[in-house]
Amino acid sequence: MIKRILVTGGAGFLGSHLCERLVELGHDVICLDNFFTSQKTNIAHLLGRTNFELVRHDVTLPCWLEVDEIYNLACPAAPGHYQFNPIKTLKTSVMGAINVLGMARRCRAKVLQASTSEVYGDPEVHPQREDYRGNVNPIGPRACYDEGKRAAEALFMDYHRVNRINIRIVRIFNTYGPRMHPFDGRVVSNFIRQALQGEDITLFGDGLQTRSFCYRDDLVEGMIRMMENPEEFIGPVNLGNPDEFTVKQLAELVLELTGSSSKIILEPLPVDDPTRRRPDISLAKEKLNWQPSIALRQGLERTIAWFRSIDLNHYRPPTPNY
Repeated sequence: MIKRILVTGGAGFLGSHLCERLVELGHDVICLDNFFTSQKTNIAHLLGRTNFELVRHDVTLPCWLEVDEIYNLACPAAPGHYQFNPIKTLKTSVMGAINVLGMARRCRAKVLQASTSEVYGDPEVHPQREDYRGNVNPIGPRACYDEGKRAAEALFMDYHRVNRINIRIVRIFNTYGPRMHPFDGRVVSNFIRQALQGEDITLFGDGLQTRSFCYRDDLVEGMIRMMENPEEFIGPVNLGNPDEFTVKQLAELVLELTGSSSKIILEPLPVDDPTRRRPDISLAKEKLNWQPSIALRQGLERTIAWFRSIDLNHYRPPTPNY
């Protein structure tokens, strides 16, 4: 059945790929974005499609559309972006959730919240399961994002309990791939950009903190499966790659794949930066029959090839370099 689907944050890194997949599936797709951290070039190739339209709008403001499904991805997701204007970040998570939930209630639409592994904070449980309540500093510099996403989850659950809204919640772990903003401050984009430009590779702390990196195609597939899943399973569910790497291992692999002669240097660890991060995806396997299929080396090769193809002068850092 052809559905009318709204994707907030649809011109962003993940949002643009989600829009692309939904358009190819034949749905009518509305991309809503205010272009704070996203790029119009991400969705330029879709503008000529008859089943795609672009709306420039800020999700913190009400928007009246008639839709069957909503994917709520609107929010700066990289530390350098969300810390640039922390109050706006918190508003985007909270007011954005209220606005899309209000639309879902009016339209009787199904709505998916793109939450984050950051709801677990600097975890004391490893790997992280969905029933872990987290170790988050509510007043630290990352709280605007961490607590904003936690509040959004609370809103989704209350709208579900009180108004019977058909919701879905996915918790996204580190994701990478083509169309990452080169200046978003994430380790993958930082390392690739620095390596290709012959700059020093900056590691925070001792480089032994761990992350799990999921390629964007796998992640988008998981989101679509969650939206299409039977109504009784609403989540939250972890979406990420359970393979765990140190940040130093990632830097060394990027240097190998780029053939760069860049040197690795150490910088102080940012406040509240998680030291370990790895999803338990047992629930996603059970309920969605989903698990990642693209290994880190393969995904990095594709991402590096994309970075080589772009002109960095066309990407202004939307915030100070992080």
